[in-house]
Amino acid sequence: MPEQLIALVGLSGAGKSSVGQLLAARLGWPLADTDALIAEAAGRSVPQIFAEQGEAYFREREAAALGLALAGGPAVVATGGGIVLRPANRALLRARAFTVWLDAPIDTLVARLRSHDQRRPLLEGDPAARLAALYAARAALYAEVADARVATEALPAEDVAELVLQALAARQA
Repeated sequence: MPEQLIALVGLSGAGKSSVGQLLAARLGWPLADTDALIAEAAGRSVPQIFAEQGEAYFREREAAALGLALAGGPAVVATGGGIVLRPANRALLRARAFTVWLDAPIDTLVARLRSHDQRRPLLEGDPAARLAALYAARAALYAEVADARVATEALPAEDVAELVLQALAARQA
């Protein structure tokens, strides 16, 4: 039942992990972060997986992680930004989860990504141009799976989590 699974989609830096943690805590549900599931299973980081085994390998692992995350009981699922690239992933998100697209302008995404300590492949070169290209390629796919869209610019994660819960409540009403 979609009301028992909340999936967060959007570009890197939109707030999926932060908002996911808050939602999981408020609902008393587990958080499944697909990138963390992949890294844990592989014993290495996502950038290492991309560098050593390539994107195709990573996307296979990502699809498996999504299936696992959406197979159980209530959970909040924070997905990687490219989860929507595979049609099967989009179908799974639509069928099994209340899916929320966390959206923010490119300059906000860049600023958020730069504020994190971890190495981000997206920040190599021109991150604004890379994120803009990804947005252009993925926006329609995010819209396709989204039951709700929440603009996260200038909002603390707590407020975004509240907006997600309000969207879920409206859906259930």
